[in-house]
Amino acid sequence: MEHLAEAARFRRAVLRFNRRLRQERGDGSLSPNQLSVLGHLYRHGPSTPGEVAAAERQRPQSLTRVFAELETEGLVGRAPDPSDRRQSVLSLTGAGRSALEADMAQRDAWLAGAFGALSETERGVLLLAAAVMERLGDAE
Repeated sequence: MEHLAEAARFRRAVLRFNRRLRQERGDGSLSPNQLSVLGHLYRHGPSTPGEVAAAERQRPQSLTRVFAELETEGLVGRAPDPSDRRQSVLSLTGAGRSALEADMAQRDAWLAGAFGALSETERGVLLLAAAVMERLGDAE
């Protein structure tokens, strides 16, 4: 298979980097599933639980507890779907937006500091790589 070695090296680097970013999250931070749900609602706006689960490649039943926790904590709101009363629509609350932004800010602060140790060329390469990684993340 062509590019297998490069793909494996890239995967290892991404996993290591992701692990490092997770370490920069404070105590009592949101869980990864909570972050993914809040992040989806932040990027895409109000969504049904099924839409969130599909976008995160999980079954809705797997996220039921996460949805309930976020609602109990006031981070998401739930309302009947106007087009189908059997479903509900989840939306990000102001508190949810603040919690998500605070979580992102912790990691962004660490990353900004780490960027300071890189050359201008290295930062440029990483910004180009970020654009490519976004495309890969959206690929089928």
